[in-house]
Amino acid sequence: MKRLVYLCAAMILLASCAAPRMYYWGSSPNSDNGTSKYEQLAYKNYDDQTPESICDLVCLYEDMVSNPGGTRGVIPPGICAEYGFLLLQESTAATFEKYATKRQKRMFGKTEYADFFAERGMAMMQKEMELYPESQKFIAPLLKRLTKK
Repeated sequence: MKRLVYLCAAMILLASCAAPRMYYWGSSPNSDNGTSKYEQLAYKNYDDQTPESICDLVCLYEDMVSNPGGTRGVIPPGICAEYGFLLLQESTAATFEKYATKRQKRMFGKTEYADFFAERGMAMMQKEMELYPESQKFIAPLLKRLTKK
């Protein structure tokens, strides 16, 4: 009987160890090192940027923004701003058009990416300020600089 009590107590303690995720950061954490897909792709892109890493990151951001999850059901802080900034870079649309896979391109359902990415980038920056008003001090001046080009 004591063994059963100890076993039940151990199961309850172990079951309560997993903290719920407040936000969706891409696919589930990598079992090897506990990093999310967002962490892996963002690091890969900033460490050794390639056209493929840019395409992968654009698609991951789109997934995170289109399918917010976690316990809050809200897009994580900073993601809309990062995504918008990436889309507003002049080379992103051309890189995506040239190097994205067919599956990645189907995600957007477009063939002309320059205008779409510019509009989506602005919308994402606005969405960041809407979701997280404290980001307005940083995002508003950045938007001004990006739109003056």
